[in-house]
Amino acid sequence: MKTMIKSVRGALLAMAAVAVAAPAMAAGEGPHIERQQWSFSGPFGYYDRAQLQRGFKVYKEVCASCHGARFLAFRNLAEEGGPGFTEDQVKVIAAEYTVLKGPNDDGEMEELPAIPSDRFPSPFPNEQAARAANGGAYPPDFSTLAKARAVASGFPRFIFDMFTQYQEHGPDYIYGLLTGYEEAPEGVEVPVGQYYNTHFIAGQTLAMAPPLYADGVEYTDGTPTTVEQYARDVAAFMMWVAEPKLEERKSMGFRVMIFLIIFASLLYFTKKSVWRDVDH
Repeated sequence: MKTMIKSVRGALLAMAAVAVAAPAMAAGEGPHIERQQWSFSGPFGYYDRAQLQRGFKVYKEVCASCHGARFLAFRNLAEEGGPGFTEDQVKVIAAEYTVLKGPNDDGEMEELPAIPSDRFPSPFPNEQAARAANGGAYPPDFSTLAKARAVASGFPRFIFDMFTQYQEHGPDYIYGLLTGYEEAPEGVEVPVGQYYNTHFIAGQTLAMAPPLYADGVEYTDGTPTTVEQYARDVAAFMMWVAEPKLEERKSMGFRVMIFLIIFASLLYFTKKSVWRDVDH
């Protein structure tokens, strides 16, 4: 019952958040982002395990050099609802990283091989170091980015989203951004150290260089090695990192709705039975 109450409460909070954001959505602010097809969209959505593993590979080989994931622990990769790695695979993955631990008996911090319970280490020791290495720009952490970045749907589309339960604006935006790099049109001046991308939520130029290139990451399952495929896979992985319990939430939400329908029906027929002999 407590889980059901939490699920209903979460749904009400989500609707309240949409209502609060209604003015901005009605204005249609932000760049136009095409919607993509995701396995995890809709009330019965689920994560594609193979896609999550490919997305993790893209993150590890491309994105992790600048972007951390401080809320993600190595053992999460083997948890139910995740990419589906085995515990032995997770141990191998963790051993490839070093984390700062201590203090030891001498009072000093040590860099030791990571274990499954450790979290993914940040590529930079602090924000200042990150900005210094990226021309003043601070690479955001990936832990909640797929839920924290999105472009407004605009009126009246956001109203339909409330009923269809479409919540994948974050992955849509990430995919659009990663595939949206292009040459600036004539007459548009791009500042030094910036790159033209009309899908960027804060303008048309950003400091991040195009991170994905065709054939840049090797897939062993025969999946095409295109920029579009890399972007789709890493966006799905980022969505899982931001909401690892999505499948559990949607499953519980469906059961709650069935319960409420049955409960409402029983109340209706009870009311009819109690009041049927009362003269109105």
